Formats: sequence, structure tokens, C-alpha cells
Amino acid sequence: MALVDDLPQLERLLNDLVTRYEQYFIGLEKREPLPLLGEVEKIVRRYATAPITNTMYKHKYQMLVARFNTYREHWNRVVRLIEEGKYSRDRFIGELHRRQQGPAPSGRNEVAPPQRDSELERVYQEFREARKACNLPVDKLSRDLVAATIEKSRPELAARMGTDDLTFRVVIENGKPKIKAKQRK
Repeated sequence: MALVDDLPQLERLLNDLVTRYEQYFIGLEKREPLPLLGEVEKIVRRYATAPITNTMYKHKYQMLVARFNTYREHWNRVVRLIEEGKYSRDRFIGELHRRQQGPAPSGRNEVAPPQRDSELERVYQEFREARKACNLPVDKLSRDLVAATIEKSRPELAARMGTDDLTFRVVIENGKPKIKAKQRK
């Protein structure tokens, strides 16, 4: 086949691949569309080293390859997040399944502390790095100090924001790191 015939096919397969990956990510497809990915990669490799003299076809080919590479990076990142259990839609579906199974007697209390601990660890590390970036001392900084600061301000923040489900982040304002709260989505 010639490039003239393969370009429309490559575009069609790439669009189909994008659709299939999105279906895989939301759970409609049970398996990653690897055979279709292989077909697209095969067409891309076929013309990777071939000289393309027609400027229009060369541009079209390069645009499709760039689009494919961008999507492939995105897909690899999302697949890695799914494997690590950090993909937000995946967590949403898991939480939905847990709710459908019915409430466990002590399930809420068992899930919340590890989540808070991991969030506390994340905030502590971010705060420590922010202090280092601002050339502030970190030798007296501890997890307990960060935890106490967050817990001390939590009731006031919950009353002001109207919810107890808060998440924290670290920002640098006027050369000083601060811990900010917002409502968890």
C-alpha cells in the first residue's frame, strides 16, 4: 500500500484507538486495546524512515504521528495510575461498588485514617520541600507539628467551608510556605 492509502486508514484507526482507550479507562472495555495499538504502530513505523516527497502528505503524516505519540504518553500514564490504584475514575468506580455492597459496620473508620495518614505525609513532604525552596530551616519541622497545625485549624475551616471533608495543599505566598485547605471533590 502507498502512503496515500495508508493516511486515511491511519487516521481512522487512531480515532478508533482513542475511543477504545477511553472505553477501557471508564470500564466499558475489560482489556486494553493492544492489537489495535499494534496496527497503528505498524503503520507509523512503516513510514518513519521512508522519504515522503509530497509536502501535504508529509505534514499529514507528521501530525498524525505527533497526535499518536501524545495520546500514547497519556495512555501509558493512565495505565500506570490504574495499576497503582491512583486513577480517579477507577477509585470512583471502586467506591461506587463498595456503596452498592452495603455499609460495613466499621468500614468508614477503617478507611479514613490511612487516607488521612497518606494525605498528612504528602502535605508534610510538600511543606518541607517548600520551606527548603524558600531557604527556611526544616530541622525543627516534624509530622506531628504539621498534624497538630492542621487539626487545630480543621474545626474553624470546616465551619467556614460548610463541610468536614477537606483536603490540604501547600502554596508559597510572599516567599513563605502556607498550608491551604479546600473542599475535597
